[in-house]
Amino acid sequence: MKLSTCLTIIFFGAASLICNAQTTIQLSAVDNGKNPVISKYIYSHFAEHLGHGIYGGFYVGDTSKIPNTNGVRNDVIAALRKMKIPALRWPGGCFADTYHWKDGIGPKDKRPEMVNRWWGGVTEDNSFGTHEFLNMCELLGTEPYLAGNIGSGTVQELSDWVQYVSSDSKNPMSELRKQNGRDKSWKVGFWGVGNEAWGCGGNMTPEYYANEFRKYSTFMANGGDGKMFRVASGASDDDYNWTETLMKNIPHGLVEGVALHHYAIIDWGKKGPSTNFTEKQYFQIMQSAMRMEELVTKHSAIMDKYDPGKKIALVVDEWGGWYDVEPSTNPGFLYQQNTIRDAMIAGVTLNIFNNHSERVRMANLAQCVNVLQAVILTDNAKMILTPTYHVMEMYNVHQDATLIPLTVKTDDYTLGTDKLPAISASASKDKDGVVHISLVNIDPNKAKQVTVNLGDIKSTHITGRILTSQKLQDYNSFTEPDKIKPEPFKDAILKNGAINITMPAASVIVLALN
Repeated sequence: MKLSTCLTIIFFGAASLICNAQTTIQLSAVDNGKNPVISKYIYSHFAEHLGHGIYGGFYVGDTSKIPNTNGVRNDVIAALRKMKIPALRWPGGCFADTYHWKDGIGPKDKRPEMVNRWWGGVTEDNSFGTHEFLNMCELLGTEPYLAGNIGSGTVQELSDWVQYVSSDSKNPMSELRKQNGRDKSWKVGFWGVGNEAWGCGGNMTPEYYANEFRKYSTFMANGGDGKMFRVASGASDDDYNWTETLMKNIPHGLVEGVALHHYAIIDWGKKGPSTNFTEKQYFQIMQSAMRMEELVTKHSAIMDKYDPGKKIALVVDEWGGWYDVEPSTNPGFLYQQNTIRDAMIAGVTLNIFNNHSERVRMANLAQCVNVLQAVILTDNAKMILTPTYHVMEMYNVHQDATLIPLTVKTDDYTLGTDKLPAISASASKDKDGVVHISLVNIDPNKAKQVTVNLGDIKSTHITGRILTSQKLQDYNSFTEPDKIKPEPFKDAILKNGAINITMPAASVIVLALN
């Protein structure tokens, strides 16, 4: 019997156990004609009228003492612009199928109030509506993704919304927009036709929803002047029959994307804490997060049957970790802290999306500010960036770059008799010829030796960044906002067409080669 040898090493003051098992990653050739491009829209986000996601998160109003531009926080604008957020989904989520857009236009003192029945039963005053959102997207340099109401709305209502935001020809809706202070349209391209139609969007059957989609999509297509990308409300997790039914029953000329929702969660009844979790709970969450590989693969295979040319995108427009809310907060506000565990979820999930970019062409992390796996948390005038933010910012080098296929032979992260692949990776080549490789070691106890064989890729210079911390449970707080942040990684050795690195336990590394 051959025994493995181990030693203890120190990274950023934290001890890690490293064994002689080695991960090998083999990069394939870069073929700009055949390899898919990693759509930048994979790195999109989601903002729902939920808790303090909009009010106090993005929007404080133009009379606030917090520095703002037309009511939108300047610190949030700056942070999201640095992260390069390609598209932002709004106004929901479950909220979307109770939202009537005309309630959120015109003078604010004349806008009717409503009760947000899904998220805390709070009063929604509609002070943040269509103009506020679309103007905010312009500030962020991001494209809007509007989720239309087909649960409690009408075909006419959604058709009117399309005209209101996208039409410059003379018609009642464009004239109404001009009366409300916006002469030129915003040319909104991305549209969700309902949300979670199998659940809070109407508890529909897939057959019924497919017919509803056909009807709504037909009238939406005639409403705007710009190119429209219509996303069908897709499956929850492994409801493969839902995807099959939509692909079989919706004509391809009416749909550009089919959605999928999957959250990393332990149990819907008892989700576990966001910070004081055990290693068993960590393992369970990572097991759930890594199931995204299976879900994307199987839903894509169904889509391939009906769309072999891959013209219709798989749009994972809700994903992320979901835990119990923070103590003493409104359970309907879904406010949770964000630890190194969330960095692991983000890194692994984005690697999956990158590697499936021939079909996955948009994804939206849930959610952007103060809700679920947020990239930003706010507390009055204070703002912090979470570990998830830093992973998304580190990974933005993959946006619109050409995928480099790779194979990973990794040892496992084991807990008892259970095991998961320890190392996750994806790679791309950008328009300037720079190759980026993103690596995640989910093992919280052991550093990993990794060899990346570059194949035909020639490189003489390598740089890197790393995100890690002493414990899985570490997080950025309002008293210690920079506890976790990317640091330069200088320990990658490039020699003879290969890279050798030692990845600390629970770490994310992004390398750049040129």
